[in-house]
Amino acid sequence: MAITRIGNIASTIPDDSIANVKMANIVQSKNIIINGDMSIAQRATSTSSITSSNYYTVDRFRTSYDTAGTWTQSQATDVPTGQGFATSFKMDCTTANGSLSAGSFLAIQSKFEGQNLQYLKKGTSSAESLTLSFWVKSNKTGTYIANLYDADNNRYIAKSYTISSANTWEKKTLTYAGDTSGAFGNDNATSLELKFILAAGTTYTSGTLATSWESATNANTAVGQVNLADSTSNEWYVTGVQLEAGTTASDFEFLPVDVNFTRCQRYFYKLIDVPGGDGNGYFTTGYLYSSSALLSWNEFPTMMRTVPTLSVASGTDYYTFYRDGGADSFDGFDLTQGRTNGAMIRRTSQISGTAGQAGGIHSNSNSKITFSAEL
Repeated sequence: MAITRIGNIASTIPDDSIANVKMANIVQSKNIIINGDMSIAQRATSTSSITSSNYYTVDRFRTSYDTAGTWTQSQATDVPTGQGFATSFKMDCTTANGSLSAGSFLAIQSKFEGQNLQYLKKGTSSAESLTLSFWVKSNKTGTYIANLYDADNNRYIAKSYTISSANTWEKKTLTYAGDTSGAFGNDNATSLELKFILAAGTTYTSGTLATSWESATNANTAVGQVNLADSTSNEWYVTGVQLEAGTTASDFEFLPVDVNFTRCQRYFYKLIDVPGGDGNGYFTTGYLYSSSALLSWNEFPTMMRTVPTLSVASGTDYYTFYRDGGADSFDGFDLTQGRTNGAMIRRTSQISGTAGQAGGIHSNSNSKITFSAEL
């Protein structure tokens, strides 16, 4: 018999069974990327007419944009066969720009907190290499660029990959050397960014591609990059994105949906979003702290990265406060007290009642309340 210890739990296992014990899921998150299987899309599953930088659909993947056509972005179900993925991230060009201006730029980026990256030992002689692996598909073949940017020290490194066969899922693996210069900050701010570049003007393509870490120079960012914005026929899909320490790519790390969802909610939390849904749905409680003011405390399901900003869909009678003896319909909320673990929202007009009364707050089909602590 042998004694096996997992954390503070000891168990007795027959010696001849030790080889068959699988410790799956005890150590998770080798993947620096959050939501690399594109399975979580809290904001929307599709957004059209994109001509600016923002988060639009799939969680943790931001669009970086400057005058490079018009796009529809979506969480798609087109995936590589037999790889275990159910969703992908899609960019679809709807208005072309075949003559990019010098400053034109389009990229899909993911950002990471420095406090989660200390094990990479960046800025020391022991700095870890990083390997990026992903599945990609496009009708437009040619050279694409994926780079890593050190936001703390304004340094970056770029690698190219080639889409060889049109409309065919291909797996790509890129390895980036460790950087012995410039440590990541040990905090909750952006330290590292991954960028999949899709289009770039001469400001970013006129130099020599920075295939080794260097001080960031625009001209060396995207040398050789194809212009995905040059036709409304162009589409680009990606899924199975994994960034990990070391010089080889391991199998994609599939996390349970609840774990993946919770990791996304650190950066974006949707309290309610029912467009087209229940016109009279309860979603939280509140109380009157005066005869004309409503307060509602809402605990977040996980600690957010920082005190979030509030976004509320407002309009005539979007919300209703029901209580004993009355009901008031009103247009929206504002944020009166924010914390990383929750937020107090309030309404100080369109309310009339008795201080101290409590009740349920309901929504109509247009209601939406979200909290963002994105990098």
